[in-house]
Amino acid sequence: MDHPKLNEIRAEINAIDDQLLPLLMRRMDAAGKVAQIKREAGIPVLDAKREQQILDRIRDRGGTYGNALQGVYAAMMEASRALQHDVLGGGQALREQVEKALHAGQEWMQTPRIACSGVSGAYSDAASRLLFPEGSVVFYHGFEDVFAAVAEGKVDFGVVPIENSYAGSVHETFDLMLRYRLSISVAADLSIHHCLMALPGVQPGSLKRVYSHPQGLAQCAEYLEAHGLSPVPCSNTAAAAKRLSESGERDAAAIASADAARNFGLQILEADIQTSKNNATRFIAISREMRITPQADKISLIFTLPHTTGSLHGVLSRFARCGLNLTKIESRPIPDSNFQYYFYLDFTGSVRDEPTLHLLCALQDELPAFTLLGNYHEMMGT
Repeated sequence: MDHPKLNEIRAEINAIDDQLLPLLMRRMDAAGKVAQIKREAGIPVLDAKREQQILDRIRDRGGTYGNALQGVYAAMMEASRALQHDVLGGGQALREQVEKALHAGQEWMQTPRIACSGVSGAYSDAASRLLFPEGSVVFYHGFEDVFAAVAEGKVDFGVVPIENSYAGSVHETFDLMLRYRLSISVAADLSIHHCLMALPGVQPGSLKRVYSHPQGLAQCAEYLEAHGLSPVPCSNTAAAAKRLSESGERDAAAIASADAARNFGLQILEADIQTSKNNATRFIAISREMRITPQADKISLIFTLPHTTGSLHGVLSRFARCGLNLTKIESRPIPDSNFQYYFYLDFTGSVRDEPTLHLLCALQDELPAFTLLGNYHEMMGT
């Protein structure tokens, strides 16, 4: 129901907006002229010192609204910078990288060589077969071995887990992504069904400990606690099943897939013991060459931020203004730094969309460090 007084104030706000809009348009026109001058003089778009001076002046002159008005002006200056980047056509190196990746993505390898950690029956093995049905899989001991094999050109792709719906991020994978800076070519969400398995004839009551990967143990923590079983970390779920099969331990069990139980002659004592019955793990396929297929609908980035107040908010708000949906943000410490961080960001989008590409180019020009990890399609497994 309309309120007379409220309608009166809203009319006043509309009148003020009518006066503000032409001024804001003049300001954007002026920003475009600044871009032309910067182009001729070779001056970068971002002038952090001048922006901070403006923000400090607005806060000081804004009285009780100083902080709020400072936020309004920060958003306005970010919009002006975006306009200047568009005028200057910045991010040329990134544009060339994207153009090359789009061309490479038009032809997908038919029989690629795939690296994954563990042994046959590992969840990474199942993800590899989902992503590359015609590929040949080579098994490596750990995640870093997979990254190294891809970086050295021994294989075409490496398949590694990056996130679980229950246990969260696989931090080792994030750290390796930061170190190796390989590209993400495709991804898949795989449903995870953990089984408790032991040697044939072993009774559940005789078990004392359980072998599995730390993620598998975390995903089944409630079951282990309820049954008084001690978790023992291993490099891989399927490797845990293999270890149990070869050791002959009759007071130990393993948590792995049903495929692993069959492969190593173990009996399944109980299926689906994970805490979350909707348990799923996201796997990524990494490669040396960036490939962007026509179906690509997700983008991943790594970047660092300048040491200024509100810098993270400023970056994230630009995605919101472009209508882009952020799906993941992860911070990881920069080695040998004093509490400084890399940020890993996922969002839905495509570099074929010009505003999205413009935003990425602007961020590459402005941020201290910036890497486009990939624009790829994420498959849904069963």
